[in-house]
Amino acid sequence: MSQPTLFLIQSEFSKTATCLEQWTNMSNANDAIVLMGDAVLFAQDPSIQQHPLVYVLETDLDLTATVLTENVKTLSYAAFADLALDFKHCISLK
Repeated sequence: MSQPTLFLIQSEFSKTATCLEQWTNMSNANDAIVLMGDAVLFAQDPSIQQHPLVYVLETDLDLTATVLTENVKTLSYAAFADLALDFKHCISLK
């Protein structure tokens, strides 16, 4: 079994659907995903809703008016740095 990977989705709005499709094809249930910037607007996407390890930055919450579901956790920048250190692999999709 491979090591878990941290995926950072930090694309502009028009490219986020493509990034999520790439992420879906590359990830497994042990991987985590952080939605950043405009990608936060996709927190209600069905592929995100099914994944257990989804995060958004607290500073990006003002971009969305929707209430986040239980599987989406918020992170401060300090917590984000700690999370990144927990993973051996990190992939950024833009």
